[in-house]
Amino acid sequence: MDVVVKQYFDFPFMWEHSGVVLAGFWITVQLSLWAGAFSLIWGLILALLRSLPGRWAKPVRAITIAYIDVFRGIPLLIIILLVGGSLAFISVLPRWLRIPEFFGYPEVFWYGVMAITITYGAYFAEVYRAGIDAVPRGQIEASRSLGMGRWATMRFVTLPQAIRKVLPPFLNDYTALMKDTSLVSVLGLPEAVRVGRELQSEYFNASGLILGALLFLLFTLPLARLVDRQIKKQNIRFQRAP
Repeated sequence: MDVVVKQYFDFPFMWEHSGVVLAGFWITVQLSLWAGAFSLIWGLILALLRSLPGRWAKPVRAITIAYIDVFRGIPLLIIILLVGGSLAFISVLPRWLRIPEFFGYPEVFWYGVMAITITYGAYFAEVYRAGIDAVPRGQIEASRSLGMGRWATMRFVTLPQAIRKVLPPFLNDYTALMKDTSLVSVLGLPEAVRVGRELQSEYFNASGLILGALLFLLFTLPLARLVDRQIKKQNIRFQRAP
């Protein structure tokens, strides 16, 4: 038992190295926020492209559906390795895209953001689509009868209701996205998991990884409770009166 405590729950070791683990976790938080924001935007674009009406938009819908299916089926780790290991060598792309260094972040940080956005944008697109399909058709027809165009109806009627309906799935997907930021460690980004792994390799002590896991829990558990609260509010809102 003492060996287990010393190996995984060495609190003096955690305290001694808490600075580097916290610095790594702060990188994790920033990575998840940037990637989450871009994934929401990209997912919305994909959802709107998929919902384009008319025969002329059929190729666009087909390409969008193919994109969503492909990137929901490929492991995120492969996308991270492809983006991080190849993007810098595609000479036809501008340098700011091949070697991005915006706002003082290194290029591996932005490679992680790109890879996560490419993948999670596909997941968010499906969440948006579910919300759009859940809006009653009568409300859309009513807005059109009042003279609102298709895009005005989508902006002022459909999307506000759709986003409210799918807020819990969005929060769930963001929780998964944050945990998946640990995969960016394969590119050398010193986020929480990589820092913990380096401490384990140097000191043969896994307590640094346990500290990283505790920090993830401190961030994700409140999100889980927020999801429960949103689901409860929706159940109350849509519950039929006796």
